[in-house]
Amino acid sequence: MKDIYTLGIDIGSTASKCVMLKNGTEIVSKSLISVGAGTSGPQRAIDEVLGNVGMKREDMACVLATGYGRNSLPDIADRQMSELSCHARGAAFLFPNVRTVIDIGGQDVKVMHVENGNLVNFQMNDKCAAGTGRFLDVMARVLEVKVQDLGTLGAQSTKYVGISSTCTVFAESEVISQLAQDTDKCDIINGIHKSVANRVVGLANRVGVQEDIVMTGGVAQNIGVVSALEEQLGRKIHVSPLTQYNGALGAALFAWQKASRDAK
Repeated sequence: MKDIYTLGIDIGSTASKCVMLKNGTEIVSKSLISVGAGTSGPQRAIDEVLGNVGMKREDMACVLATGYGRNSLPDIADRQMSELSCHARGAAFLFPNVRTVIDIGGQDVKVMHVENGNLVNFQMNDKCAAGTGRFLDVMARVLEVKVQDLGTLGAQSTKYVGISSTCTVFAESEVISQLAQDTDKCDIINGIHKSVANRVVGLANRVGVQEDIVMTGGVAQNIGVVSALEEQLGRKIHVSPLTQYNGALGAALFAWQKASRDAK
């Protein structure tokens, strides 16, 4: 039987991710471009994934787009699908026993209840940057540190510093005030992580947290936020090295599902 190749692209607000699957089981190529909807990022992500393995768009049995900008590629994508369903499916591929998915992206937070790889229920934050990747970007800028260093710096904290505000603007003022008092940056960062976790746990409790718990999205790479969430939930959180590709992976899996049906 001829191999079936499918492509999933997750066009987020801050990054474009693409995954190519072979026969719905093997990841043969992936890419991540650090610009998202409304930019050249989505096309560059697709070009890179195809170029990695010397293939063309015509070689793909199905291309499925998801994410914030999923409707921006009408000439390339065969289908579009909600990122909620794609994140649920991607997480179940990586962790078959997943029941709860916590996804923290650039501009939103989603908590999903999953059964057998299918989305059953979810909660999303309102239109506010607090608790998102954007929130952490702002905090890193104020603290004059790299956002990718927040996790390791926060782990060096020796005392608790509360960042009480759930608003990005007010939290920024709190951080500036702490810096003016010569508070250690590591303690401030740890406080920021706990503030993010507190906001996410509020959403999670509305959905109902059940194990296994999987965290996806760029913020899942921040060990400080993951640890703070584990502490507040009192449960282990699973994170894959493919966390940022989770939505694109789910899209590629749905594309394979459609392509395999069409091939019969």
